[in-house]
Amino acid sequence: MKVLIIEDDPTLSKNISDALRAENLNTECVYEGRLAERILKKHNFDCIVMDINLPGKNGFDLCKDFRQYNTSTPVIMLTAFGELEDKIHGFDCGADDYLTKPFYMRELILRVKSLFKRFKGNDLTSENSSHLSADDITLIDSQKKVFRQGKEISLTPREYQVLRRLIEKKGEIVSKADLIKEIWGNSFDANTNTIEVYVNFLRNKLDKPFDKKTIKTKVGYGYYLDLK
Repeated sequence: MKVLIIEDDPTLSKNISDALRAENLNTECVYEGRLAERILKKHNFDCIVMDINLPGKNGFDLCKDFRQYNTSTPVIMLTAFGELEDKIHGFDCGADDYLTKPFYMRELILRVKSLFKRFKGNDLTSENSSHLSADDITLIDSQKKVFRQGKEISLTPREYQVLRRLIEKKGEIVSKADLIKEIWGNSFDANTNTIEVYVNFLRNKLDKPFDKKTIKTKVGYGYYLDLK
């Protein structure tokens, strides 16, 4: 397993690299956003640990552009900020997990290993779930594309993941806590309004333009797709 560490603080970068290497993981370090962008386009990694405040190109923009051609490699964002809005922005750009500085190296290691397992499991099932559908909504999972009534709908990676999970449940209720745990792991408090925000985004993109009310809320329980 190889991890790319994109962090402009040389001391922190070395500490992260040493901690991961102690777990028998290979690492490569880069300290600047533009250089990291070139490396990401030329080489493959099993996980990326990315700081937000980078010289040349910040982590938000770097991650967002990376997701244009790679939707599968997990990304953990590092930042000195702890506000919910910053986390939502990071996830909206395509990050899979989030750590606020300062953090324990052991926690970073656990998060990296958790993402390895999660994405490996997704790879094993992707062939059997390449096309998913509900009502007149179709997901082409191999291409991360969504269509409704034949019209392509542009979704962010997080919006896509929420919708995919709801479609997989085929009308069954999915709790807010389960959505957060399955998509964001343990990095988010289940009491935040993050899921409400993304469900609202989905409704604005998938339901309102088509005069539909497919994404429903069961107050006190969670969300489901009305497939009547």
